[in-house]
Amino acid sequence: MRSRFPSVLSAGFLRDRLIAPLGALIGIALTGVVTALLCGDAGATMLLVAPMGASAVLVFAVPASPLAQPWPVIGGNVISALVGVAVVHALPGNGLAAPLAVGGAILAMALTRSLHPPGGAAALTAVIGGAPVLGAGYAFAFVPVGVNAVIIALVGVAFHRLSRHSYPHRALTLAAPRAADLAAEDIDRALAEFGDTLDIDRDDVERLVRRAEHHAATRRAA
Repeated sequence: MRSRFPSVLSAGFLRDRLIAPLGALIGIALTGVVTALLCGDAGATMLLVAPMGASAVLVFAVPASPLAQPWPVIGGNVISALVGVAVVHALPGNGLAAPLAVGGAILAMALTRSLHPPGGAAALTAVIGGAPVLGAGYAFAFVPVGVNAVIIALVGVAFHRLSRHSYPHRALTLAAPRAADLAAEDIDRALAEFGDTLDIDRDDVERLVRRAEHHAATRRAA
């Protein structure tokens, strides 16, 4: 029986999965060290925020994802943290603060094209982080959240350049004949009809479809 998951066994897939943990290890370690140097002893209790662990998963394990690009990593985390701080200051001690912060963060990220799942955690951290976060006020969104996010993104750029990945992701231009019966609008309509949001860039979808058509044509000709 033909395997449903052939790519899982490919050398490229295994290589990427083996080096992703190394990238995350380096990214989180450098984030902690650099933030400590910037903040000094006063920031010792807030060197790293938990959402950075999730950001590292995206940046180093799925660098082609639109959710893992530098702007979503940095903007998504900072904007969400600002929303969380604003909510907790407006509704201190209110049980609605946490859900409002997460919902507001999602809306803010969507409007700024910075959708990044860990941003929801950054907003939630601003609400439930306790005295250190409340004491920092809006500065919490920049130190440590912003500093953490910038370092993770920069380490991602350097790491993927060494590991020969495209980050920030740019869809590769693959030589393949353009199908006469397939237009860019057809891809857009298919995506709209699909109904669910896909974690893949629209141009990547088009290139994937065209490569599949190319290989199908080659197979038929053979």
